[in-house]
Amino acid sequence: MRRQRLLDTLRGHGWRIAITLLPILAGLAHTAGLMRWPGIGRLDVQIQDARLRLHAPGGIDPRIVIVDVDEASLRAVGQWPWRRDRLAQLTQELTQRQQASVVAFDMVFAEADRTGGAALLQALGPGRWPADPAFDAELARRAATIDPDAEFARALAQAPGRVVLGFHFDAGGAVTGAGPTNAGAAPTPSSSAAAPAPVLPPSALPAGAAAVPAWHGFTASLPGRPAGAADGFINVVFEAGQDGVIRSVPLLARLEGPGASGGYYPSLALATWRAATGSSTPLPSLAETPGGGLSLTALAFDGPGGELRVPVGPDSGIVVPYRRPAPGDAPAFAYLSARDVLEGKLPAGALQGRIVLVGASAAGLQDLRATPFVATMPGVEVHAHVISGLLDRRLLHVPDYAPGYEVASLLAMGLLMAVGAAWWSAPAALAAGLAGGGGLLLLNDLLFRHDGLVLPQATALLSGLAALLLNLVWGYFVESRRRRGLMRLFGAYVPPQLVDEMAREPHRYSMRAEGRVLTVMFCDMRGFTRLAEHMAPQDLQALLHEMFTQLTDLVIQHGGTVDKYMGDCLMAFWGAPVAQPDHAVRAVRAAQAIVAELPAINARHRRLGLPAVDIGIGLNSGPVVVGNMGSALRRSYTAIGDAVNLAARLEGLCATYGVPLVAGEATAALAPEAPWRPLAQVQVRGREQGVRIFTLCEPGERAGAADSAPAPSAGASAGLPSNRSS
Repeated sequence: MRRQRLLDTLRGHGWRIAITLLPILAGLAHTAGLMRWPGIGRLDVQIQDARLRLHAPGGIDPRIVIVDVDEASLRAVGQWPWRRDRLAQLTQELTQRQQASVVAFDMVFAEADRTGGAALLQALGPGRWPADPAFDAELARRAATIDPDAEFARALAQAPGRVVLGFHFDAGGAVTGAGPTNAGAAPTPSSSAAAPAPVLPPSALPAGAAAVPAWHGFTASLPGRPAGAADGFINVVFEAGQDGVIRSVPLLARLEGPGASGGYYPSLALATWRAATGSSTPLPSLAETPGGGLSLTALAFDGPGGELRVPVGPDSGIVVPYRRPAPGDAPAFAYLSARDVLEGKLPAGALQGRIVLVGASAAGLQDLRATPFVATMPGVEVHAHVISGLLDRRLLHVPDYAPGYEVASLLAMGLLMAVGAAWWSAPAALAAGLAGGGGLLLLNDLLFRHDGLVLPQATALLSGLAALLLNLVWGYFVESRRRRGLMRLFGAYVPPQLVDEMAREPHRYSMRAEGRVLTVMFCDMRGFTRLAEHMAPQDLQALLHEMFTQLTDLVIQHGGTVDKYMGDCLMAFWGAPVAQPDHAVRAVRAAQAIVAELPAINARHRRLGLPAVDIGIGLNSGPVVVGNMGSALRRSYTAIGDAVNLAARLEGLCATYGVPLVAGEATAALAPEAPWRPLAQVQVRGREQGVRIFTLCEPGERAGAADSAPAPSAGASAGLPSNRSS
């Protein structure tokens, strides 16, 4: 029964469910790549940005300091690039006097210094003047003593393992050195140079296991630099979205092409973090893909703080774990002007144990980036955020099962909307849809905060919203019209509570005739013909109106359906249009209520100047045909059949037996708890077998007692015909 009802419900709402699921199917097609919805990706990253801004830790991270080549530094020291002896001075100040744990340069020093006196002396060398061997020898001697590049290299050598130099990958050309060299500036080909040593060999990752960015050229810092200086690529090969906002960065990149080893190189942030923490070479972690291949999922490190597993995507990328700006929109890291550091304005040891990144915020050096927090952030600060996240082990990432999660979210929203379309009212469906969307946002928020998972949700949210809107539109324009029509049809027959129940599932009800087992009641006012002879038409109308109103109220209170009014008789039935398994019990209780209310009804009549009336009730249960009957010009919802005819004839026996109610054997059997008293077995016209009839005991009378009613007349024993039928 329950399964059949479920199937009937689904069939009745089939079109609505199909319309509701259309956006879900479109969302699945988008996830599978069969079609692309514009704006989905943008909404996803906007939700991600909002969540990051909400949950990112705030305040200034004291472990990392940025020495900034800002506008004030350029005015004080001069235009960029600075002389290497200045950079040597800066390096010595940071590594020796300030005792920074690591100093990383977010810039490339590719060419020899041509801004100092050495370059001028070389320009005055042989071939520029009349031959003078002594003069040329003196110039060469003095030029050898003025070597800013060597001075910079010596400063680096004095802090082995504590300085990280940046180098720059470029897309084209052979594996050669390249020229200048500002932070963020594009390099130009220059003299050849050896590539830095890779952190992982080419064999570290199987073919096809990773989509690590590949480059074919590079710009190295200080060819011939001293051993012990670490390297990391600085170019912003970040995966910026269509809006240009930097949200993720790769930790590794691959160098390939003629003369390249094909190995994997660390980013400046990763190399700096390793130098600061003494962490080991990364150990790639691979997972099997659904297609049977392998995919890069994490990089594992061993260090003094224990093992750290950094989740990454197949491109070795991580979501940048930004920190929230300090109060007043101040940066999340302390910025020191390079001018102040060079001029020795910091107390000795002020940066002891800190990680120092040297970068540029001056607009002319073109190293400003858009991020989820600010429209212009120096690129060096992006590296600082990555290092801070690695130090905190606050690692955000998009898991490899993100597409499966997206599909599961879509299916959950689709199921919710389908259930809402089939079983719930419009307000309930709206509340469920909003709750489903809110629940999805809450779940993603919890996974983000506790596990650092960045999961897609825009597709499920937009598909669920579209499904909800289509559901509501369909419900308003289609099912609400059907519901209003149903209420117009049945409102005059059926109790309001049953109409409400029918309105919740209008597809289950129609005016079409069908066979059912019902309990039918005929309630007649005795002696009406005699009363009508002595009453004015207005008084007669008032009497009928008063009686039918009170009788109808009692029928409706007990869930009955009023069929029709026939002169002085009311016909009602139970069990249709809404199925009622206890239809006989309801009908008997309604009859008892009418009998019990009759003295009060007559008392009101006397106060209104109306005559007292008596009633007779006939009850019978059995199979009937119920539905919209009639002609093309006039139709009504009614019940017909032998059980209806028998109920009418039983009502006629009330006067014969002197009782207010006569019920058939079927009704007595279906309502066994009622206080029945058998009357007799009568022969009804049209039936070969006699019919046992019952009435209800009087108060104080024992149920099932012997018949004490007067014996019926001869006509009654044959089943007096009624002048009313269906």
